[in-house]
Amino acid sequence: MNLNRVDLNLLVYLDVLLREKNVTRAAAKLNLSQPAMSNGLRRLRTLFSDPILVRTSEGMTPTERALELAPAVQEILIGIERAVQTKSPFEPNEAERVFRIMASDYAESTLFPAVLSKVREIAPRVSIDVMTPSDVSFLDVERGKIDMIINRFDSMPESFHQIQLWSDPFACMLGPNNPLLKNFTLENYLSADHIWVSKTGMGVGVGMNPDDVQRLGWVDNALANLNCKRQIRVFTRHYQASMTLAEENDLVVTLPKRAALLNKDNPRLVLRNPPFEIPPLELKMAWSPLLQHNPANQWMRRLIAGVAKKLN
Repeated sequence: MNLNRVDLNLLVYLDVLLREKNVTRAAAKLNLSQPAMSNGLRRLRTLFSDPILVRTSEGMTPTERALELAPAVQEILIGIERAVQTKSPFEPNEAERVFRIMASDYAESTLFPAVLSKVREIAPRVSIDVMTPSDVSFLDVERGKIDMIINRFDSMPESFHQIQLWSDPFACMLGPNNPLLKNFTLENYLSADHIWVSKTGMGVGVGMNPDDVQRLGWVDNALANLNCKRQIRVFTRHYQASMTLAEENDLVVTLPKRAALLNKDNPRLVLRNPPFEIPPLELKMAWSPLLQHNPANQWMRRLIAGVAKKLN
């Protein structure tokens, strides 16, 4: 095959098609029309003499040849991206750019006030676009559209780089008139009504099931290990909202301690240690291999890691 005749854009198309397994979604990811993406798929089939994607009862399914190509194509695209990235040093005091960072409600409220203060001090013309986990997909991150993601992750693509920012124990918040405060034991904890709060990973969320312990997270997994189960009456994905709900109801919210301490001076809330052991929350920062050597991203990652270490 004459490489001069190979359109490298086709490798980008192939990469996205194999991830999305859908021509319409792949076209949307690349801001192409569906006919243009369909034409790209036809050209890929001609280039590799293979159907690439075939329609089955489960939708569009990659062929064996396509699955063999996938890792090699990703490696090629990463290499090209690294080759064309600028190597000029990043000057924060002169830079004018926007960093797009996906962060959970917890990370945004506990970490970002100090991060923003530091950024404004040394990079006054830099802006930060804080996106929610529901705004972003792993594909967005892998393609370098998002500079970094900060959250607690049960899993993430192996290609991502990541570091742990801190480990945070759990705490309970209750209203000052909650009768449980007189004797905050495990037995009484289990007899109470609870607020569940979490937003793990990323992507569009789905409704919760009180009986699905695997998806409920660390608090309920810790209780399950004791053959116990709490009574969840409210599910929320916002840590600040969970504490507001606990203020006005006889409900208990169990959440990471750093989030709870944001309301330590609130007279309408009382902080207590949980009456059982819960593994601490591990806050992590992750980013695409495409941005590993980008000077601006390296600077921002060092700044965030430094702020987190200082707060810790």
